[in-house]
Amino acid sequence: MKKLYLHPLPVRIWHWINASSILAMLLTGVQIRYIGLINVMAFKTAVDLHNWIGFVLIANFFIWLLFYLSSDKIKTYHTELSPTKYFREFFAQMKYYGFGIFRGDPNPHHASAYHKFNPMQSMTYQIVMMLVAPIQFYTGVLLWDVERFRPAVDFFGGVRVVDTVHVLGFIFLTFFIFIHPYLATLGRTPTTHIKAMFTGYEEVEEDAGH
Repeated sequence: MKKLYLHPLPVRIWHWINASSILAMLLTGVQIRYIGLINVMAFKTAVDLHNWIGFVLIANFFIWLLFYLSSDKIKTYHTELSPTKYFREFFAQMKYYGFGIFRGDPNPHHASAYHKFNPMQSMTYQIVMMLVAPIQFYTGVLLWDVERFRPAVDFFGGVRVVDTVHVLGFIFLTFFIFIHPYLATLGRTPTTHIKAMFTGYEEVEEDAGH
């Protein structure tokens, strides 16, 4: 067993700011959506918190983007595999998560500093970070001040359309926020991946990561 440095300090700081902010956004979003049914806080308080935390998330997103674009860590999100081999490994990982893990099969993916994500993780994170998050941020800003951004809101079909897209993003991220912690417990031990997001180091088998 050896320790592998997988998560640089900037990534860990970004991760926990992002995680706590998304959770707060989901909670305040539920309060805004179901005002009268849920009364954890005042409607105005929920709206103000939702807006300000949203801007924190947007700023955090650009910090993440600049970090990866300005460093060689961008390699962690890409693969040098051919499309055929990539999808073969993708389905092998899906098979492992689906039932292989319950039979005690070994994880087909071995993490390394520049390949810490398996094919399923890589595709999912790129969809979340490069598609869902920007759409969620953009629709959120439009809803933050509808009158100021009226031309853009009208261009996309009105407030109802923009709001529907924003809610669909909310639903997607809600599923993600539940699935992500579960998958984080599927390391060598249930806390291996979680500890790594605090320390930066993860314990791996001696022959892994080459």
